Amino acid sequence: VQLQASGGGLVQPGGSLRLSCAASGFTLDDYAIGWFREFAGKEREGVACISSVAVSVESTFSANSVKGRFTVSRDTAKSTLYLQMNSLKPEDTAVYYCAAVKEKAPCSIMAPHYYYWGQGTQVTVSS
Repeated sequence: VQLQASGGGLVQPGGSLRLSCAASGFTLDDYAIGWFREFAGKEREGVACISSVAVSVESTFSANSVKGRFTVSRDTAKSTLYLQMNSLKPEDTAVYYCAAVKEKAPCSIMAPHYYYWGQGTQVTVSS
């Protein structure tokens, strides 16, 4: 069971990136997915999450720091999750991770809640 986040890179302030989270060994449909970021020398921070498709009403949640700029979505046909990041700021520079937990509940952006973690992808916002 592996998760892999991808799509990071260097972008100018105000620009956009779309991160992807894909799984091997299981389908992501039954899993809530959280996006997290880790700043150099700091603890991992929850960014956004989306509930599993088993939840009757899909729920998403975004941290205040990214609300209105970042959007999490799911493509069930591709079993892939996305984090669309718009209006990026230098303070968004971090390593971004996706994580999964099998549950049927509204999602959470608390890191200990998640069971599977993928390798991160670096996002650098700089002019």
